[in-house]
Amino acid sequence: MSEPSVLDDVFERFLKGTRIFRDREVLRHDYVPRQLPHRGEQIRYLGEILAPVLRGSRCSNIFIYGKTGTGKTAVVKYVLSKLVHKAREFEPPVKVCYVNCRLAGTEYKVFSSLCSALGAKVPFTGLSVGEVFDRFRMGIDSHKLLFIVILDEIDVLVKARGDLLLYELTRINETLRHSKTSIVGISNDLRFKEFLDPRVLSSLSEEEIVFRPYNAAELQDILWDRARSAFCDGVVYDGAISLCAALAAAEHGDARRALDLFRVAGELAEREGSDAILEDHVRRAEKRIEHDRVLEALRNLPPHSKIVLCSVYLLGKAKTNSAITGDVYEIYCELCSLLRLTALSQRRVSGLINELDVIGLLNSRVMSMGRYGRSKKIRLGIARSLIREVFTTDDRLGCLINYAPRCLVGVASNRS
Repeated sequence: MSEPSVLDDVFERFLKGTRIFRDREVLRHDYVPRQLPHRGEQIRYLGEILAPVLRGSRCSNIFIYGKTGTGKTAVVKYVLSKLVHKAREFEPPVKVCYVNCRLAGTEYKVFSSLCSALGAKVPFTGLSVGEVFDRFRMGIDSHKLLFIVILDEIDVLVKARGDLLLYELTRINETLRHSKTSIVGISNDLRFKEFLDPRVLSSLSEEEIVFRPYNAAELQDILWDRARSAFCDGVVYDGAISLCAALAAAEHGDARRALDLFRVAGELAEREGSDAILEDHVRRAEKRIEHDRVLEALRNLPPHSKIVLCSVYLLGKAKTNSAITGDVYEIYCELCSLLRLTALSQRRVSGLINELDVIGLLNSRVMSMGRYGRSKKIRLGIARSLIREVFTTDDRLGCLINYAPRCLVGVASNRS
């Protein structure tokens, strides 16, 4: 059968099959619903902090903390959309700019996004960060407005690049004559402030809101609320929703996790021509999502963490089921030399091993070595095939998968 006829068959079966979804976009992460169950207290408090903007005053800087999937971004977008709508009745004008710092990656790109929101053109590259910031500052003042900057996942940028961005933004009002700026920061890390310079902390003068995880009952309410818009009548059963909520509640009450399970379960039911979403669809969706989450985690690791993981992988190729930190560090240094990177200290690499252990990519445990003291035994926490799948598509690190470190012969013989 030729490829076009195969696709024609796929498309015809989809069009003639049972209708499961009414609007699947309702289950996406970036969808902001008309109501947010179990976040009324946070919505009211955030609204009270932002309200002075309606009388032309600058509101306090706000930092919002909570684990992934606790509704932080949805609440901020919901409240600020209402604020902007209400502010149209008053002067001066209010403008909001949302930037995801994980996607932006650098201070240059964040300031470039802020400039774009003001209509100021900035080249993709070629200017200094200071020059882009100056264009942003002049752009704000020329528009004579109240400007609210939303920095989502700000902790990722600060940990990777430092707090220059926040330092500049917290000081900008000292140089503005006709406009005012406030910051809404969103962080997944409750210890985020520990990474900030005291000078930044002193000028933030922020309000704080902490979002607690959802429990299973609250997740069920959220799923039912979305199901009414996302799915056709009669295709959703209580059992499937209860299972989605229970699985997500077991993982820190993550609403995104629950919505992903719900959406993928619906897509599986749709492909099979099922009349309803069943618990079996949810369980199979969980396995599929877990595979995708591991791949995403691997792809987003910093370079040195990837090299540490590859070192453990190469030790496994030498039939070493578990290795000690010294073995890993020896191979790590050799791989850094191959890539012409400066190797981190052994203490820092030990910290990276601990971080990879926390997220489940490595398994490490301290073992007694008798009179030789104690040592950490390290092995992979995921299938080797997943590492190969990610590394072979990595332009810079793909060569490491099939590399044979010189020190591996000695390590393998010592273990045999």
